[in-house]
Amino acid sequence: MQRKLFISLFLIVLVALSAACQPVQPVEPAPAAAPEVPVPGGENRIVLATTTSTRDSGLLDVILPMFEEEYGIDVDVVAVGTGQSLKLGEDGNADVVLVHARALEDAFMEAGHGVRREDVMYNDFVIVGPPDDAAGIAGGSEAAAAFAQIAAAEAPFVSRGDDSGTHVKEFEIWAAAGVEPAGDWYISAGQGMGAVLTMADEQQAYTLSDRATYLARTLEGTDLVIAVEGDPILFNPYGVIAVNPDKNPQIKGDVANQFIDWLVSLPTQEVISGYGVEAFGSPLFVPDSEAWRNR
Repeated sequence: MQRKLFISLFLIVLVALSAACQPVQPVEPAPAAAPEVPVPGGENRIVLATTTSTRDSGLLDVILPMFEEEYGIDVDVVAVGTGQSLKLGEDGNADVVLVHARALEDAFMEAGHGVRREDVMYNDFVIVGPPDDAAGIAGGSEAAAAFAQIAAAEAPFVSRGDDSGTHVKEFEIWAAAGVEPAGDWYISAGQGMGAVLTMADEQQAYTLSDRATYLARTLEGTDLVIAVEGDPILFNPYGVIAVNPDKNPQIKGDVANQFIDWLVSLPTQEVISGYGVEAFGSPLFVPDSEAWRNR
């Protein structure tokens, strides 16, 4: 009960920044460049396939050096969408995956692609858009209703379009709204979260973002503001999975489990709990490992 209450409070406690700018004419997005993908193997290194939000928020830059220094193991990060991260694991091209789409994670485990999954942390998604708010959704608390208004107004909306956890969540919200998005107003970017926020800012469009990446972007400068937040459907949990070593003889199962043990341990969870507090007054992620919940 306390955890549910904390989640509810977390979803409504943070507020957005606002600014104004002249609208920019929409442009056709360029296709995403294929990331360079290291493969498991090599002494003292592992491959971590993860969602772009853990990179774009800056979290990995803070915590991974701690692991590398403590254990003498380099972590090669491949930051792509959740769907692509899980595919890398399925194909045996990663030792560990860190993602945020629980249904896809459960399917991955049930198919035998992973051998261990642990809760790591959570935050929430927010619907962001231009200050002039052409769809009139600002201040709302129901994500599906906001999406329905965006579609009705045919206001520009930039979608991740990349089978990421954010993309999966977006379509969950469209389904709840009873809308199949299509038309010139709906832009499928095929890009990571940071790039999509840049596109939405340039085109004065709406988009769905994890809160951490959006807030990190405000430090660089953006005119996008949070329009809708606090709906339980916007809850965003992250999980870490050790890939089945049978996928590739080069996969380091022991090191993968060592990494997971470290990630969900109390000292690392404590670091996660403080990340973002100095800049924003609240953490960008809330620790959620079993050890943290039972402390």
